[in-house]
Amino acid sequence: MGKAESKKLSSFKKGDTTFKVGDCVLARSDTSKPFVGKVKDIENRGKVTEVHLAWYYRPEEAMGGRKEFHGDKELFKSDHMDWVDVATLTRKCRVHTMAEYQDLKTVKSDDFYSRFTYLPHTHEFRPDRVPVFCNCEMPYNPDKYMIMCDTCQDWFHPECQDYTEKQVNDQPKFFCRTCTDEAAREGNSVPAPGNGKTAACAPASPARGSKRQRH
Repeated sequence: MGKAESKKLSSFKKGDTTFKVGDCVLARSDTSKPFVGKVKDIENRGKVTEVHLAWYYRPEEAMGGRKEFHGDKELFKSDHMDWVDVATLTRKCRVHTMAEYQDLKTVKSDDFYSRFTYLPHTHEFRPDRVPVFCNCEMPYNPDKYMIMCDTCQDWFHPECQDYTEKQVNDQPKFFCRTCTDEAAREGNSVPAPGNGKTAACAPASPARGSKRQRH
């Protein structure tokens, strides 16, 4: 018997779900966390339908492992691709850009984000440098609350400034320790968190941090 002729498809249906080229999907793995991939091609090969997936890596699967600034829902885009049987797919998911992820009102279990590309054969990351924030000089982690200083407009983790999230949220303005100390040296009175004066804080945004960079 000859080899079954392959036929390219734009979509296929599994149960009540229609999967299409361009969809992000979850696939069964041997661990508690499913694999995540993006459908690049679909082919029917006789009795078998397969999808060509471009895999996303979790931080712990990449060289160097998970870092403090990696969010719980962070994935790395990669150039690693495989053909897999559609039987391994469980459901669709969404992999957002960082900006899209920040704009989500509710983060669901199938929501992820990606800001890096990982090349597993060379262990390279692209980009290889990202902005860092706060006096801890760490890249932005959307799972960690940050607040912007009203003077220098850099972003800080409250705990790195020896404050709690409640303290900085209870203030009309936030001034970092450096700006507060500088104002005091110049003889200026600058309200600081914890003195009972209060106002809403701007949400953390990596678009408005310092220009310092980290590999």
